[in-house]
Amino acid sequence: MESAVKKRIIIGISGSSGVIYGIRLLEILKDIEEIESHLVMSSAGKMNVPIETDYSVKAVEALADVVHKYQDVAANISSGSYKTEGMIIAPCSMKTLSSIVSSYSDNLLSRAADVVLKEGRRLVLMPRETPLHTGHCKLLFEASQMGIFIAPPVPAFYNRPTTLDDIINHSVGRVLDLFDIDTSIVKRWSGSKSE
Repeated sequence: MESAVKKRIIIGISGSSGVIYGIRLLEILKDIEEIESHLVMSSAGKMNVPIETDYSVKAVEALADVVHKYQDVAANISSGSYKTEGMIIAPCSMKTLSSIVSSYSDNLLSRAADVVLKEGRRLVLMPRETPLHTGHCKLLFEASQMGIFIAPPVPAFYNRPTTLDDIINHSVGRVLDLFDIDTSIVKRWSGSKSE
């Protein structure tokens, strides 16, 4: 008897602050049997892992089911014939955003995003830059016109976060909502209580 085909989700980690968002996504997806995670990390993303977290690059890669080299534009995820549910880039640098919006696919991170777009699959970007200048805003606007979901990791406070993990989990949980993956880590709004 053949085993069921897993749903594939690509996780991209680019060279912006906030690599913990991509790492947390991988941690969560690792525990979901039906999901096969594919990881692509830019060199700047790899550089930020030990700067911002207690993880090593090797430990982050171990969280993924499949790890792809950043420059391997012949990887399976570089082709539309290789079926995936879509892609999340967390964090998404302005450089990566720019290459995606411009369809400039000179590495696997931007190529995989381009493939996801051309195949009509879900592409979610978690841009991590502030403040934003007009060029950034223009790129984000153009990305949204292309059908890209823009999900900056902006914390919610109605859920009364008490730890950094609460804030991180809420942001990645809301991104996974876009793929209909409910991990029960999001404290959902249930309406206000009138006095």
